[in-house]
Amino acid sequence: MTISARGASVLAVLTGLCVTSVTLAAPPSWSNARHEDYDYAPVVRAEPIVRQVRVETPRRECWDDARTVESRPHISEPAVGGRTLLGGIIGGVIGHQFGSGSGRDAATIAGAAIGAGVGYDSARRAHGTSTTQEVVQRCEVRYQDQYEERIDGYRVTYRYNGREYTTRMPYDPGSKIRVRVAVAPAE
Repeated sequence: MTISARGASVLAVLTGLCVTSVTLAAPPSWSNARHEDYDYAPVVRAEPIVRQVRVETPRRECWDDARTVESRPHISEPAVGGRTLLGGIIGGVIGHQFGSGSGRDAATIAGAAIGAGVGYDSARRAHGTSTTQEVVQRCEVRYQDQYEERIDGYRVTYRYNGREYTTRMPYDPGSKIRVRVAVAPAE
């Protein structure tokens, strides 16, 4: 295969461009550029960093409480209802004796109401009030403080090129740690 003069000059220009771009891409030996690489270093020790945390725990406490309940006779009981009704009728009859016209109607109603009250009080006194003890469960929520230890990270000591270094990590790295090695010229 033969290359013409014109093709040879194009090839020379392209080769020159490639060499120039590679030369420009690489930093010169006198520059301050850093070269970074990664390596592994053995871990000497990994100590957990522990902190105390306060935790509030709700606790429900219940107890039985006795209370006295007073019960009055109810109007639905026959003896109480009968006396109240009888008092209302007697009071209405007495009230009807006073006044005339619409005043008589008002006196009848007032007499019936007063008579019913008197009849109920009479029945309550006759039957009395009864008291009973009732057990009621009462509950209350109280908070109890507890302190727990939490691991906040690890203080890791590792050895690289004969020197020891210490760093803080969020986890235990195990037996080795990945380190970044940077090479830069000394000034």
